[in-house]
Amino acid sequence: MKVALVYDRVNKWGGAERVLLALHALWPQAPLYTAVYDKKRAAWADVFTVRPSFLQHIPGASFIHEPLPVLTPMAFESFSFDDFDLVISVTSAEAKNIITKPHTVHLCYCLTPTRYLWSGYTQYRKQPGLGAISGIASLGLSVLAPLLRSWDLVAASRPDYYIAISERVGARIKKYYHREVTEVIYPPVDVESFRLPAQNKKQGDYFLTVSRLVSYKRLDIIIRAFNSLKLPLIVIGTGRQKRELKQIAGSHIRFIDRHLTDSELVGYYEGCRAFVYGADEDFGLAAAEAQAIGKPVIAYRQSGVSEIVKEGVTGVLFDQQTPESVVRAVHEFESMHVSPETCRNQVLHMSEAHFKERIQKVVRSLVQKNI
Repeated sequence: MKVALVYDRVNKWGGAERVLLALHALWPQAPLYTAVYDKKRAAWADVFTVRPSFLQHIPGASFIHEPLPVLTPMAFESFSFDDFDLVISVTSAEAKNIITKPHTVHLCYCLTPTRYLWSGYTQYRKQPGLGAISGIASLGLSVLAPLLRSWDLVAASRPDYYIAISERVGARIKKYYHREVTEVIYPPVDVESFRLPAQNKKQGDYFLTVSRLVSYKRLDIIIRAFNSLKLPLIVIGTGRQKRELKQIAGSHIRFIDRHLTDSELVGYYEGCRAFVYGADEDFGLAAAEAQAIGKPVIAYRQSGVSEIVKEGVTGVLFDQQTPESVVRAVHEFESMHVSPETCRNQVLHMSEAHFKERIQKVVRSLVQKNI
């Protein structure tokens, strides 16, 4: 069976990129098609034969894609998959725009329906996170949104089948795309690297969040909450909202925006009191990693993270994306006793081995159905 993989853009590292590496382990000969490819910022993709689109030849396109919402769908439509039996698109945006013929199965592993057009539209309009051009970007989005949504719905009709990364995303697919989900398969969690710390490991007094510093992640409410609580918080991540977030942060909030090795990141997880998340997250890989290390999680209830955390046992869920709601959740957490072993057991079924097993099972079933 000839397999191809498709991803929106290969220019960063995160949870979706871990998914692609797991898929590569299953189908090592599968090429990876994408809009743009930045070799320096995506060294993880060295194992793939990467095939970027014509956008690769536009200066700056590999790291600034916001000005290209009209061209990017066309870039994916330009690819031919006639030689493949199966194409798996991993996408939260335009990769599902690919066009396949009836003999080729198109399976979409959907990270979320295009966020800035649907579930995150209001937040993106309010805080585009593009610095000096944010006002122009907000206006442009409001003007182009009807057209882009129309295109996105056409693209959403093209996959033969959908797999969602969480029940939360599955509900969005049904709401916005009017498509049914074949299966929910959580992204792979590296439960081998993220393990319970040694018994003699000293715990720090800080809380932790690990995230891209962009508006929809709602780090602003976490920072304002910890300003009020006067408790130490470490924020690990980079992104366009960094300057804005640093400006509102008190002296007890520390930012780490350099690249960390896996062992350094594990060290920060091991030392924290709890992990805190404020976003309406699609899944929440960082929260799952925290649970794998035995750490409790404080997170927004209307989020994929709520499918990871067992409320009142391995963490606390808060109801509103406000600093006050976060403050109440932290106070509730401080009165809890949380078992590290119970936290870890909560995510063992999300291991990479389990992910691969379920993906293979679904693929076999769908390809057989298409024969």
